Amino acid sequence: MDAKRAKQIIESPDGIKVTYRDDSVWIDTVNPEAGTATVHNVNDPEEEIDVPVQELKEHAEQEIDFR
Repeated sequence: MDAKRAKQIIESPDGIKVTYRDDSVWIDTVNPEAGTATVHNVNDPEEEIDVPVQELKEHAEQEIDFR
C-alpha cells in the first residue's frame, strides 16, 4: 500500500479490512515523509505501533461494517 491510499482508507466511511503481517489493524495516522503509519490491532486497541506503510495490505473485497 502507499501513503495516499492509507490516507484514503482513514477518511473512508467504509470499513475496509487492512492487515499488517496477517493481523487485522486500524490505521490511525500516516506519515508520508517517513513512509510509515501508526496502527493498532483490531483486537488490542491500546497497543499502537509504527509500521512501514508499504507492508500494509488492503482487502477491499472484504469490507466490514464497524457501525
